[in-house]
Amino acid sequence: MRSENTMKLGAVVLTMGNRPEELRALLESVAKQDGDPIEVVVVGNGSPLPPLAVPGLTVRTVELPENVGIPAGRNVGIEAFGPAGRDVDVLLFLDDDGLLPGQDTAELCRAAFTADPKLGIISFRIADPDTGETQRRHVPRLRASDPMRSSRVTTFLGGANAARTRVFADVGGLPDEFFYAHEETDLAWRALDAGWMIDYRSDMVLHHPTTAPSRHAVYHRMVARNRVWLARRNLPAPLVPVYVGVWLLLTLARRPSLPALRAWFGGFREGWTTPCGPRRPMKWRTVWRLTRLGRPPVI
Repeated sequence: MRSENTMKLGAVVLTMGNRPEELRALLESVAKQDGDPIEVVVVGNGSPLPPLAVPGLTVRTVELPENVGIPAGRNVGIEAFGPAGRDVDVLLFLDDDGLLPGQDTAELCRAAFTADPKLGIISFRIADPDTGETQRRHVPRLRASDPMRSSRVTTFLGGANAARTRVFADVGGLPDEFFYAHEETDLAWRALDAGWMIDYRSDMVLHHPTTAPSRHAVYHRMVARNRVWLARRNLPAPLVPVYVGVWLLLTLARRPSLPALRAWFGGFREGWTTPCGPRRPMKWRTVWRLTRLGRPPVI
């Protein structure tokens, strides 16, 4: 078994094959990282992959015959490093149109995980490459006005993070059923319930162009359905209607368009009437832990 001071890093990149130039730039930024080389697995999610030879970087590819969704695709990438990713100590998950502007991100990850044995996941700061700005929704906590403040958090960003592979061995991977939206929070809650911690680090940066999440056609339906599934899978029974009710009110308060609202309510119904996967309610002490970290699991 490797000692912590020789921590081995891998990276998983999921792509639809429609951003070859951005993907190559991302891989080149991974190749430039200080420290030991990072082995990369690129998963083509229902699409063929272009040639990905990058000097100084070992890249393996997996081409899936169909789009299986973001969590299932990333799970394929995890398993490419052995069961639960056990061939490496830490996996970086990077969006295919992102880029690591600093060469020290990998070494910062190694140092953070080595210093804190209970640290399970690190959420990077996402910044626009032109303006340097970080959107509020990319700061995974309620008090998001200062993206330069690092802190303990209760969730993480799916396309800009690093996770200790022992977390996957302990609690499993991302929920395949979710396809898109909230799969990170599902994994985060299970990890926190198992005793792991999650950090948001403002000094670990992924450049990513500013986009709106609603660019995805399935956004409103998936967000609503998966909110309900998230609660049904993970929360103690008394908190399920509270959590779902709060998000219903927040959605109405944001006054979405009529088509968006129809899609949202369709997903809301689907969340209650379709299987959500295994139910493993978190312990009440985890509820209190989430509350102390600033985000009680009712919002």
